[in-house]
Amino acid sequence: MDIVLIGAGNLATRLGLRLVECNHRIVQVYSRTEESAAALADKLNTVWTTHPGEISPEGQLYLVSVSDKALEELLTQINLGGRLVAHTAGSLRMDVLKPFSANFGVFYPLQTFSKSRELDFSQIPVCIEANNSENIDILRKLGTSIFNDVREIDSAQRRQLHLSAVFVCNFVNHLYAIGEELLSEKEIDFNILKPLIAETAAKALEFSPKEVQTGPAVRFDRNVIDRHMDMLKEHPQWNNIYKLLSESIHQLHTK
Repeated sequence: MDIVLIGAGNLATRLGLRLVECNHRIVQVYSRTEESAAALADKLNTVWTTHPGEISPEGQLYLVSVSDKALEELLTQINLGGRLVAHTAGSLRMDVLKPFSANFGVFYPLQTFSKSRELDFSQIPVCIEANNSENIDILRKLGTSIFNDVREIDSAQRRQLHLSAVFVCNFVNHLYAIGEELLSEKEIDFNILKPLIAETAAKALEFSPKEVQTGPAVRFDRNVIDRHMDMLKEHPQWNNIYKLLSESIHQLHTK
């Protein structure tokens, strides 16, 4: 399939490399900056542009992987001519694309991506949606060529999925960062927590996370909780997070 990549960030980079690996052709890469556009185009052996008006008309599919706030403003500058356009965002409705083409959809890989980190795409689910059956078939065919798990999910479901993903990925990673900062205050290497992180994740994959919750908040051990909160006095924001999460854990387990 001939594809134009609009965006050159983490997701576009990993997805573009995977598309080429699976014998799709990247016609062109667009990015706001020359550096990012040229870097990705070089990896994909294709051409690039930083001007929306110069985006190629030769694509069969235009995959848009830019920030949510930039998407609509950018697409007003592109003449899609009725060609199929799909965004890769978890939180945006499909219909945001409706003003820009008669053929539109969503191609949302559910994973956290980094330019420098390779991933096993066979383990990544991709969520698709389109405005008609012909376009859903096109996106499904593309999906099955690079992923093993292709799911047709509507906008309301996908937005709920994205919300859940923010909790289990972005927020959890932020808590890792807080833990690392706390250890560094006492000159303790973060590696000491990695077996604990691995076991916690392994249990969440095997069981319902609610069933395997441990720690002082489950039983609402006031002595431990108060001691920890006292230790966080110099970090009022983290203190608030600790208090809020402890209360949330306790409430969930007293239902």
